[in-house]
Amino acid sequence: MLHHRQIAAATRIGMLTREHDSVAAGAEALRQLARALPLDAATLLALDPFTGTHVQVAGIGYTATASQDLAAEFVGTPWYENVVRQELPPSISEDTAGSFRDGWFYAERVRPAGFRDGVTGALRRHGRLVGLVHLSASDAHAYDTDARWLLASVLPALAALADPVPRAGDLEDLAPESAASLVVDGGVIDVPGRERVRALRDPAFHELLRAFADTGGRRLRLLRPAEGAWHRVVLHRHRSGPIAHAVLVVETPTELPYGLSPRELDVLTRAATGQTNQAIAQALYLSPRTVHTHMEHLLRKTGAVSRAEATALAVRDGLLRPAPEQVIRFVER
Repeated sequence: MLHHRQIAAATRIGMLTREHDSVAAGAEALRQLARALPLDAATLLALDPFTGTHVQVAGIGYTATASQDLAAEFVGTPWYENVVRQELPPSISEDTAGSFRDGWFYAERVRPAGFRDGVTGALRRHGRLVGLVHLSASDAHAYDTDARWLLASVLPALAALADPVPRAGDLEDLAPESAASLVVDGGVIDVPGRERVRALRDPAFHELLRAFADTGGRRLRLLRPAEGAWHRVVLHRHRSGPIAHAVLVVETPTELPYGLSPRELDVLTRAATGQTNQAIAQALYLSPRTVHTHMEHLLRKTGAVSRAEATALAVRDGLLRPAPEQVIRFVER
């Protein structure tokens, strides 16, 4: 029977899935596990969806070498296949056949580190294997069936913390029609429950993504056409987890705000960079008078009383269509 400390720890782990910093939340989840189960060391690993390798999200008790061995070498053991097949996390103490204790990983990695028992759970989310959790103890019989069921009960929460693909909580404020994709070094990960971003089919958009990634900024909001329709596009940089360099792209269909025309949007974007009408005219192959007319139209449409107010509105509300070289001027830190 579970005691109140174990129930409290399991509840706390579930609540941690609401946190945006998955690294800090993962570390706290392992500390909560240490209150509920006997353990001397633990590690939470995420499966990098591009390389197929495991990366540590959080760990306690293991040396750096031991953590690396669990991330890199454990998946090459027969015991790993045993782990991913079972609903109930297997433990060394319940290994009646002795297959793990007789293997090289136990003899060369586990036993020399002083551990006599261990349990490993496979982390799955939306039908995908997203990582592993390892617990180790110096006691030879630390993980009985009850302990393993307790660990099994929190595996979904641990999977949410380990999953490098955005968690549902990160996207809960999006409109139902919004598409979302995670982009890493040109590769695209589909976000469960969301369509793939249409703009990603445009090579020019990838240049914009690279420019955003190079700035190290946190967020960029803009307007962009894709497949004959306009969209609000927001680029978010991941700042935690195993693929912290990833960019989450969110795309929502929209009409151009304030009835602006595409050319007026281009003029407004360049004005927001500080360009004069003469410089805008040269860049867009227009006459200065035409640019002046566009500025008059967009002032009237937005209700701004001055060029400065209009450009402030553009930056504040993301009424921008920047070229890659202009991204650094508009990125939010």
